[in-house]
Amino acid sequence: MIDALILGFDRALRTVSGAAASVRPNPAAARPEATLTETERQHAAGLMRVNHTGEICAQALYHAQSLTARDPATRRSLASAAAEEEEHLAWTQQRLAELRSRPSLINPLWYAGSFAIGLAAGVTGDRTNLGFVFETERQVEEHLTGHLERLPPGDARSRAIVAAMRDDEARHGANARDAGGIELPLPVRLVMRAAARVMTATAYYL
Repeated sequence: MIDALILGFDRALRTVSGAAASVRPNPAAARPEATLTETERQHAAGLMRVNHTGEICAQALYHAQSLTARDPATRRSLASAAAEEEEHLAWTQQRLAELRSRPSLINPLWYAGSFAIGLAAGVTGDRTNLGFVFETERQVEEHLTGHLERLPPGDARSRAIVAAMRDDEARHGANARDAGGIELPLPVRLVMRAAARVMTATAYYL
């Protein structure tokens, strides 16, 4: 457990410091850079900052849930999803730089809070743990669909990244459900939605 906590602390430092890397090519690689107005650039940057913060939260959640998972197969599934989420983190970080913007200033706080939530989900048992993944990814998929509608139509690079992320999130959620994840109670789902709204509203600006 001590070794796991040390590794978890190292992951946290790498996550919030911007050391994420991607094995897969960036989905935006073949897309040309659009000529955006200053308003469009700032709006796209705000949305991509929200997505970057969401991936910070995803890393924290998956790492915490892996620590508390009982079944080795569940831990492997969470670790595999976390690896792809790290790729999303790298993609959104690169896009923010291209848009001449920055990550959220309070990402360390979001990481800490999400890690605590992940621990709480994990200690309730693997089926609830997986159910939390399923519900989280379902809400993230909806959120990314909304961003595809709100991004500037000409911003093909941001749109390619968000579309690829949405496909991955849908698969992560389906895998968690198929592995035995249970439907969370309605009050829990509503609290998760409320927390997500606070995060998105804050990260867009900060």
